[in-house]
Amino acid sequence: MPHAHSHHSHSDHDHERGASRGGERRLLAAFVLTAMAMLVEAGGGWLSGSLALLADAGHMLVDALALLLAWGGARIARRPADARRSFGYARMEVLAGYSNALAQFALTAWIAYEAMIRLAQPLPIRSGLMLIVAAAGLAVNLLVLRVIGGHHHDDVNAAGARLHVLGDLLGSIAAVTAALLIRYFGWIATDPILSVFVALLILGNAWQLLRRCAHILLEGTPDDVESADVAAAIERETGIGGVHHVHVWQIGGGRRIATLHAHVTDDAESGAALAAIQNVLRARFGIAHATIQIESDAACSGGGCREHEH
Repeated sequence: MPHAHSHHSHSDHDHERGASRGGERRLLAAFVLTAMAMLVEAGGGWLSGSLALLADAGHMLVDALALLLAWGGARIARRPADARRSFGYARMEVLAGYSNALAQFALTAWIAYEAMIRLAQPLPIRSGLMLIVAAAGLAVNLLVLRVIGGHHHDDVNAAGARLHVLGDLLGSIAAVTAALLIRYFGWIATDPILSVFVALLILGNAWQLLRRCAHILLEGTPDDVESADVAAAIERETGIGGVHHVHVWQIGGGRRIATLHAHVTDDAESGAALAAIQNVLRARFGIAHATIQIESDAACSGGGCREHEH
């Protein structure tokens, strides 16, 4: 019963390494900008008495560490496979995204706690200073978001970093809004209220990211792939029957892996069957690494090929 593996070409790996290094540089630049803005907002929040600014600064502190973690995760993920980790270190990106999501949960709990205290015991706020610092933070967050840019749907490490930056951006918008309402209407309560609103928005995004990372760590099937659809597509487009034991999962950063068994009537057709299946997996489902076991009529007599299928 022959089997085969299919892999990326060298040019594919070179392209991925180049894109990864570019992403690392963007993450490092975003970390530096976020850390600088965090120091400014922390000082501004302390001097002005604004919880919105302090919350945003606290958020930026977590985000700066998260961006640093994402940068480290991306660097480690590029390390080649070794004897102990045959798939390499790509899953470090997923662990970084998972950690970032957990950090967001802790941050939202702190913001909610501080907001309740401020609502019960309002403190005076220097709205002019608050507005200047919040506007500066907003400008920096827009710049950081531009530096990071977009990301592939499967790249949960970059998604985690982008989530943090978006949270910072929302926090800065809330701080600017609160500063304007306090300055022109005297509504001091808007400071903690908008802080909680931003925390809830962050919480929803963090939950989605946590679910995605956990799904990958549990070796779940990618969201846009169904094992039954993979089998059906192979049988329909190649004419090969009896595709079973199909398993599809991902290591991280969009690297999808599959294993499957396929039944052929003639052993002489095995080579052509392997090539045809590999083409379908790559073209239709973005699966560039597959282990395929070809089973002949003799091996499958009596239904032995399917007896352990699940």
